Amino acid sequence: MSALPARDLRAARDDRAPAPQLLNIGQLLAKLKPDFPDLTSSKVRFLEDERLLSPARTESGYRKFSARDLERLKLILTLQRDQYLPLKVIRSYLADLDAGRSPSWPGRANADDQSMLAEERRYTRDELLTEAGATAALLDEAVSASLLPAADLHGDESLAVLKALTELRRYGIEPRHLRALRSAADREAGLIETAVQPVLRRREPGSRARGVELAFDLSAQLDVVRASLIRAGLSKLSG
Repeated sequence: MSALPARDLRAARDDRAPAPQLLNIGQLLAKLKPDFPDLTSSKVRFLEDERLLSPARTESGYRKFSARDLERLKLILTLQRDQYLPLKVIRSYLADLDAGRSPSWPGRANADDQSMLAEERRYTRDELLTEAGATAALLDEAVSASLLPAADLHGDESLAVLKALTELRRYGIEPRHLRALRSAADREAGLIETAVQPVLRRREPGSRARGVELAFDLSAQLDVVRASLIRAGLSKLSG
């Protein structure tokens, strides 16, 4: 029997090489729990929904995590825990890494360094109205309903809220109709604050960071419940 050419031998070896091991959600949590004891599967799903993770999926829809996914998640959790960074800053940092750039490590910016940690863009009242395509009356009503702060300068979150209110107004939903949302948000924030107090009170290194991370995780869970209740209330439209 004739010998295989060298390139065919290499191909045969490659065919026999084991495929990279993929982890299910339970295995992923088991690897990360020692360093991030408060990590839950719902937190991982939340980060995926926020476009920070993109695990593979089986034909049945189950998530499968590669070694790269594991390291990426470890990086995200470290930035949240140690640097107290919001997700939009982490997302920007990861986008730079994905694009092959070498961004500065978040949290190490100096006064002369225009990095990701520089303050978010601030909008004057007129700039906010222009960017959102909103009227001055709508902004005043939003402030009156406690949906937006009464401030001289506004950030990106205020812009997102005002854009949403502009769209809602097209369908007859006014800021005054949403006052209950403000009250509900205050109650939910109080519930979360009460829930994380035992973590915040621990006299351990990183306890405050874990408390903050837990607070955001609980907020994400409340978002899930709220969305489910709204969908259930709207289900009658299809029936």
